[in-house]
Amino acid sequence: MYTVLTDAHEFQKVVALSGAVASAKVKAAIPAQIGHEAGAPFSIFGGFVSGRIIELVPDVRLVQAWRPQDWQPGVYSIVKFELAERGAGTLLVLDQTGFPASDAEPLMQGWKMNYWQPMAKVL
Repeated sequence: MYTVLTDAHEFQKVVALSGAVASAKVKAAIPAQIGHEAGAPFSIFGGFVSGRIIELVPDVRLVQAWRPQDWQPGVYSIVKFELAERGAGTLLVLDQTGFPASDAEPLMQGWKMNYWQPMAKVL
């Protein structure tokens, strides 16, 4: 699961199956770019979501300063993915803070349609 979140080629498989591509909101033809060290930039979903990697702890945690392009300039949220082994699988806990309150419901739906559902198919 960590590799899918941190490897651009693997994450692009998630993008291709996402609701954002199915609705034509983003173009799957624009490849994901994900840096491999703290401070590196990332750009996913055809550039619709971008930001910087804050922390990478292999197979444990990924933290990003994260923003969709339709937010006001300079507005970023902090997205933390925590991973833990659970039997034969992996438990993923998402924590997103600092987003505009009006975006709470669209973000919740977006995580489901653009991350969790396509990731389940990829994994």
